[in-house]
Amino acid sequence: MGVAPLPEELVRHVAASTGLPAAVAARVVSDVIGYYAEPVEDYVRRRHRELRRRNRRNDDIWAIVAAELAARPVAAPRLSARQLRRMVYG
Repeated sequence: MGVAPLPEELVRHVAASTGLPAAVAARVVSDVIGYYAEPVEDYVRRRHRELRRRNRRNDDIWAIVAAELAARPVAAPRLSARQLRRMVYG
């Protein structure tokens, strides 16, 4: 599977609105697209690890992660605490 080309119009917009060189703007766009393209399961596992390292309790973590997922520009389906827990612990 090949890598999708970056939206040229978006790269031009970022370069023009920030004053960044086109190559740097392309890198920014690529990073942002990559961040939002992270599969839900990977996102949930990563955020769980990050929040556990900050000594957050699982009950709090599930609420935080569910809210973060709902707020993403392309929101994930609504997931229960049980579904989130199963993604992390199987």
